[in-house]
Amino acid sequence: MNQINNLLVLPNGVTLKNRIVKSAMSEALGDEHNNPTQAQIDLFAQWSNGGAALLITGNTPVDRMHLEHAGNFVLDAESDMAQVKALVSAGQSGGAKILAQLAHAGRQTPKAINPHPTSVSDVKLDLAGYGTPVPASEADFTSVIDKFVRSAKLAQNAGFDGVEIHAAHGYLLSSALSPRINTRTDRWGGSLENRARLTLDVVKAVRAAVEPQFVVAVKLNSSDFQKGGFDHADSVQVAVMLQDVGVDFIEISGGNFEEPTAYQHTSKSKSTQVREAYFLDYAAAIKAALNIPLMVTGGFRSTSVMNDAIKTDKTDLIGMGRPFITDPGFAQKLLDGTIDKAPAIEQDFPPADALPRGAVLNWFCAQLAIVGKTGQPDLSLPVVKGHENYLRQIDVATEKLLAARR
Repeated sequence: MNQINNLLVLPNGVTLKNRIVKSAMSEALGDEHNNPTQAQIDLFAQWSNGGAALLITGNTPVDRMHLEHAGNFVLDAESDMAQVKALVSAGQSGGAKILAQLAHAGRQTPKAINPHPTSVSDVKLDLAGYGTPVPASEADFTSVIDKFVRSAKLAQNAGFDGVEIHAAHGYLLSSALSPRINTRTDRWGGSLENRARLTLDVVKAVRAAVEPQFVVAVKLNSSDFQKGGFDHADSVQVAVMLQDVGVDFIEISGGNFEEPTAYQHTSKSKSTQVREAYFLDYAAAIKAALNIPLMVTGGFRSTSVMNDAIKTDKTDLIGMGRPFITDPGFAQKLLDGTIDKAPAIEQDFPPADALPRGAVLNWFCAQLAIVGKTGQPDLSLPVVKGHENYLRQIDVATEKLLAARR
């Protein structure tokens, strides 16, 4: 039986029509005022009509001074709500549900946008282009929680089906969970309960502020994959804490900017099981500890691997990103059996260590802009060329953003 076709009812009663989810990707298609552009809206219409049950927006900051990059779509009091509602309508046009992924970049805010971003500590990101962060005060933490609540309520008012709170990949909530980054000795640091406090307080405040039928999900690292960081044992415990405060599902991923495990790719020389589902083994232990649905994102391509992961109770939802770029309609083809494998063009790319850092991820991000504008990807674009194009795209977006701020 094709497990990916099965319905899934979330704890709050919302029904997903199948098990395929477009996981969050950094669309980088916001305008200079961080509003959704028509290209982004058109992308979500394509994805909604492509068969997936659920679409999650790319990194949607709750604070304009803490962007992942200049192209982010921001959801706050300054947002153009007509454009936001158009994005929601597009995302629901083909029968999919749509969540806004709410995030605060913390120390992973580019220096050009904020040279001294608020973080859990003063531990600087070990990469070029990022400034020295300022440790959050009690008032800062209160403000962060309030901003997540404000954005969640705006998402509900705009018609989103829910929100996903981003506590993975090294952003603020993720860094608070990490003992390597969170060096605090007050109630926000030290024990796992203290390190989890910010994420849990955000979730509790959001859950209390929105309607019961509004989905509240969390993206959580299975591990940071860094010595001294947030590890798998921590992840299992935090997942249970999140279940206890009322989340509807948890998405598992891994890594951060310094250790970008979630963005890896492997060549065809590796076996299918090795190439696919990077975090599935980690997720199995988390799934066993939970009574709520789990979503695993990273590397899934073959229907057989997806079906087996669901059948063996390692995950409930299959999160994918890159295949939605190379073929926005692939999900329906998987569901009806027209194809038995999602697009995996990255397996034809040179090994990651033979390319500039981040080149593969940036090639896919460049394709997002192309698909948004033309409706089709340009698969003939060389990897390094796409990488360079995307870096220029971000530079231009940053210049426009800073000019608009002035």
